[in-house]
Amino acid sequence: MHRFKELEIWKRSRLFCSKNYALTTSFPESKKFELTNQLRWASVSIPSNIAEGSSRQSNKDFSRFLQITLGSACEIETQLLITNDLKFISEIELNETIS
Repeated sequence: MHRFKELEIWKRSRLFCSKNYALTTSFPESKKFELTNQLRWASVSIPSNIAEGSSRQSNKDFSRFLQITLGSACEIETQLLITNDLKFISEIELNETIS
């Protein structure tokens, strides 16, 4: 069992989530319930899955939750690339968010 609040990856994922929330506030109003919600949901799922997995009794279970987290990270990257394609965010914002 891990103490998720002490894990650097959990701390960083919380900051990443906050950045994504801030980034999506500038999206067009018509997209508030589309890409905005998708990005926010996936962003919240990263620290949430790390925390949930850390409560499991085995490292194998924890690893499974980290794999789910990786999937969410790939989902977010794809969505951010799409938002850049649609000109909702600049190339600079994209690079700052995914690097």
